Amino acid sequence: MISVEVAFALPEKQILIPMQLAEGTTAMQAVQLSGIAEQVAGLDLATTSMGIYSRLLDGRASPLPEHYVLRDHDRVELYRPLQLDPKQARLLRAARAAEREKRAAKRNQDMKKNPRQLRP
Repeated sequence: MISVEVAFALPEKQILIPMQLAEGTTAMQAVQLSGIAEQVAGLDLATTSMGIYSRLLDGRASPLPEHYVLRDHDRVELYRPLQLDPKQARLLRAARAAEREKRAAKRNQDMKKNPRQLRP
């Protein structure tokens, strides 16, 4: 028997399920046996990305979850999809920063015109 954990993090809580499994159990089998899909509404195990201690089981650098044989003390992690594309997030942050700089420049100009005026 091996000891493993199945983990899934939601914005409001984390789910951590400790399990005792037979040697030779795969990551996908552990997730199915954990019953986590019943605990989390909308969790589709066929499309959810999985990893072992932040190492993605993607079939490239590491085997797919169906083929990864768990070892003692592994933690199988299920990953939520990104809420926003990283490139789009950078563009939004840059736009907000540009807007702040624009407001600061206007405030500085206003202060030069009327130095006694205090602005919040």
